[in-house]
Amino acid sequence: MRLALLSLAVLATVACQPREGAQPASTAAPASTANAPTANVPAFAYDEVDVATLQARMAKGELDSHRLTQAYLDRIAAIDKAGPALNSVIELNPDAIKEADALDAERKAGKVRGPMHGIPVLLKDNIDATPMVNSGGSLALADNRPKRDAFLVQRLRAAGAVILGKTNLSEWANFRSTRSTSGWSGRGGQTKNPYALDRNPCGSSSGTGTAIAASLAAVGVGTETDGSVICPASVAGLVGLKPTVGLVSRDGIIPISSSQDTAGPMTRTVMDAATMLSAMVGRDDNDVATANSVGKAVFDYASRLDANSLKGARIGVLRKDMGFHPDVDAAMENAIATLKSAGAEVVDVEIPTKGKWDDAEFDVLLYEFKAGVEHYLQTHDAQVKTLPQLIAFNNAHVAEEMPYFAQEIFEKANAKGSLGDAAYLDARANAKRLAGPEGIDVALASQHVDVLIAPAMSPAWPTDQVLGDHFVGAGYGAAAVAGYPSLTVPMGESHGLPIGIVFVGPAWSEAKLLSIGYAYEQRSKARRAPQFLPTVKLGKTALPEAGANTKPVWTSADLATASTAAMPAETSTTTPAAAATTK
Repeated sequence: MRLALLSLAVLATVACQPREGAQPASTAAPASTANAPTANVPAFAYDEVDVATLQARMAKGELDSHRLTQAYLDRIAAIDKAGPALNSVIELNPDAIKEADALDAERKAGKVRGPMHGIPVLLKDNIDATPMVNSGGSLALADNRPKRDAFLVQRLRAAGAVILGKTNLSEWANFRSTRSTSGWSGRGGQTKNPYALDRNPCGSSSGTGTAIAASLAAVGVGTETDGSVICPASVAGLVGLKPTVGLVSRDGIIPISSSQDTAGPMTRTVMDAATMLSAMVGRDDNDVATANSVGKAVFDYASRLDANSLKGARIGVLRKDMGFHPDVDAAMENAIATLKSAGAEVVDVEIPTKGKWDDAEFDVLLYEFKAGVEHYLQTHDAQVKTLPQLIAFNNAHVAEEMPYFAQEIFEKANAKGSLGDAAYLDARANAKRLAGPEGIDVALASQHVDVLIAPAMSPAWPTDQVLGDHFVGAGYGAAAVAGYPSLTVPMGESHGLPIGIVFVGPAWSEAKLLSIGYAYEQRSKARRAPQFLPTVKLGKTALPEAGANTKPVWTSADLATASTAAMPAETSTTTPAAAATTK
C-alpha cells in the first residue's frame, strides 16, 4: 500500500493461490520477437468495454451475467494462466457462475439492483471475500478463509456485483522489505505488466492493475496506503481513485496503517470508477473512520460527472513533482494544454512542506502495522497470531518466502512500542499536519485553485529481483499521508508504456475530482489497450492524439449510434470454469 522514493520501501496493501518455486521474470526478450505482440492472445468480445455498455446490453437481452462471467473466466484461462501468462489472478471464486445465475434470475423477475447488477469484479487479495482465502500474498496465511465478507464486499454484492476472484499483489502490500519487488508474493509469484511483459506492474495493487488493463474483469478493487492504487493504475493505463480515508470501510482488509489505508476502484474509465465508488461507500460501525463520511459521501458519483467541468476551473500544477523524465514532462505539458483548451485556468503552485513528512510517516506506519496486523490475525483465527510469529514463519520458509528480499520492515515494526507511545502520537500528528493543513491546503489556498495536478508516476521499469524496484518520481505522496483523495487518469505514454496524471483535492472532494478527471479524459482519450509485447518498442515517443486508442473503448453512448454488427461479437465459452480456476 505504500510506495516511496529513494530510501523508503514500496509499501502497499495485500493475494491468494500457492504456486511452486516462483521464478523471477525475464528481463529481456529475444531480439526477433521484441517488437511483436505476444502470440496466443485471442480476440475478446469484451475487450475495453465499459460497465454502462455491458449493463445496456444486459437490459436489451443481448447478454446476461452468466455469459459475461464465463467469458471473463475463459479470458483468464487464455492469457493469465496461458499465453503471455500475466499471473495477475491468484484465486477464482468457485461460486462466481452461481452468483451470476442468481442475478440473472433477479433481472428476469424484474429486479435490477443498479448499474453494477451482474458485473464481474476482481478484488485485491488483502480483502476478505467468502469463500476464498485472504492471504496478503503470504504463505503464512494460505489457509486463512474469512467467515464473512469485508464491508466493502458486502456493499458490492448488495449492489449486484459478481465477485469473480482475487488478484495477486506485492506481498504484505510491500511492507516487508526495503528491497522488495512490486507484484511479487510468495504465494502468487510475479505479476507481469501487460504493456511489456518484462516491465513491472507496480504495487501493491499489481494484480488488479494488470487484470483490469487486460480486460480480465469489468472493474477491480485495489487498496492504498501510499501509492498502491495510483502507481499500478498509472503504469497500466487505468483510472485509479484513492478516496479520502474514511469514505470506504477498511473492515476486513489486511492493514498497514489506520491513518492512511483505504480501498479504491481501478477501472478503464472515470465513469466506471464513479459507478463503482458509489457502490462501495457507506458508514460501517466496524470502522470508526467512516463516521466522518456522514453528510460528505455521495451515493451517485456518476450523476455528478460533467464533461464541461473544466470550464472556469482553476488547476494548480506541482512542478516540483516534475523533472524526473522527459517523456513524463512532455505528457504533462500536453495535459496542461488540454486543460487550458477546455477552459481551465492553470497556474503553478508549491506544497511548501514537500517531503518533510517522510520520516514521521514511516514511523507511523511501523507502529500502526504492528498493532493492526496483529488485530487482524487474532480476530481471523489465523495460524500465526503475532508479528514475531510471522517473522519466525518467514525465517522457517526462506526458500519460498525470501528468495529475493528479506523482512527488514517487519523487524523494524516489531521493535516499536504501543500506539500509546508519545513518539507515535507526535509522529502521527506531525505527518498529518505537514501533508494536509500545512501542505496540500496551503497549496490549494495560495492560488485559490480547485485541484492540484502532477505526474502520477514514471513509466514502468524492468522487473528486477536482484536490485528491487526503481522509482524515479511520483506525485501522489502528499494526498496519501494527509488522507485526502487522489485520482489518476491516463495522459500519454513513453515507448508504449502508459503515463498517468494525478489530480489531488481536499478531503471529501471525490465528486469534484472525478468530474474534472472525467472532463479531461473525454478530451485527451489517452488510454491505449495493452498489446502484450515481450519488451518495450524503443523509438521516438509521440504524444497522444485525441481518439487514437489502439482499440476502441465501447461506451453506452456508442450503442445509440453503432449498429449491432459494429459491436464486439460474443465469444464461445468452450473452456469450463473449473479449468480457469487456480485451485
